[in-house]
Amino acid sequence: MIPDIKRKEIATKRLTVSYLEEGDPTKELIILIHGNTSSNLFYLGNIEELSKDFHVIAPDLRGYGLTEKLPIDSTRGLRVWSEDIKSFLQALNITKKPHFLGWSMGGGVVMQYAIDYPNEVASLTLVNPLSPFGYSGTKDEKGTVNNEFYSGTGGGSVNASFVQALKDKIKDASNPFSAPSVLKSYFAPGYVIDPEWEEVFVTSMLDMEIGDDFYPGNSTACDVWPYVAPGDRGIGNTMSPRYVNLSSFAQITPKPPILWIRGAQDAIVSDTCMLDIGYLGKLGFVPGWPGDETFPAHPMVTQTRYILDKYKENGGTYEEFVFEDAGHGPNIEKPNEFNKKFKSFIAG
Repeated sequence: MIPDIKRKEIATKRLTVSYLEEGDPTKELIILIHGNTSSNLFYLGNIEELSKDFHVIAPDLRGYGLTEKLPIDSTRGLRVWSEDIKSFLQALNITKKPHFLGWSMGGGVVMQYAIDYPNEVASLTLVNPLSPFGYSGTKDEKGTVNNEFYSGTGGGSVNASFVQALKDKIKDASNPFSAPSVLKSYFAPGYVIDPEWEEVFVTSMLDMEIGDDFYPGNSTACDVWPYVAPGDRGIGNTMSPRYVNLSSFAQITPKPPILWIRGAQDAIVSDTCMLDIGYLGKLGFVPGWPGDETFPAHPMVTQTRYILDKYKENGGTYEEFVFEDAGHGPNIEKPNEFNKKFKSFIAG
């Protein structure tokens, strides 16, 4: 059964935010930040359980769900959302340090928030997070870029058929680019989602705003494979290494405790990611791939571990917890185990 959690809305100094809120405000506060092509509804099941012990707030990010659809300046990188969250918490008169959980792109967003506001974070939980060096276009654990154009990253690297299916709000599962079809890639092979939940998630995916100022964003041509480079507007470009580099996270002070959760069968954020242009080229799906030396698969998990190890070397602490039989959405695939692990981490 889908939990009946009423939506709320608040006008901040930056935009009007739609959010979900449950639990006792006198208890520890958890802020849940969703990922790309999703919304806060992907946390509905978790909120129901977590709110028994915590005060839980889950906003829709700019460009997603029912939050006000204002343009996204990609040159700000993930700070466009970090600053939105700061303004959102100010509007709610939040004075306590929240525990932040960020999933996928949201993991990068909460890392950016910790860089920008290190004194305002009680803990961080990163669930299959965006690499600290963005999405595609880098070649080693230190995030060395493949070329000066940042080719193969940003809005132009997103599958155009998927974008069109989102724009047309196609729900036909026989279309391989429809939201229901793509939703399956969020989970480990063999996982069967309940039809009622599928409808909730697909509907929320289709609430995402489409266009150059939103998803996937604009792009430019370049002279090196795959001959497309990031533009300066929209969601996809915020995750290009041209605009996002979270390596300074390793030096933040103070250093909140970190829980890194990932699904071992994640096809969206991994060292062999099925959305990464380098890996797709290596597999032969994108013609003209120039080879491993020039454009290798993006080592996303390796890069996250590298930055978290640096964080630990500098006095911080982190735990890596792996769900061997889950994919990109362990909070949905393994809700009981996920909630239990997260609760125990918050409780210390």
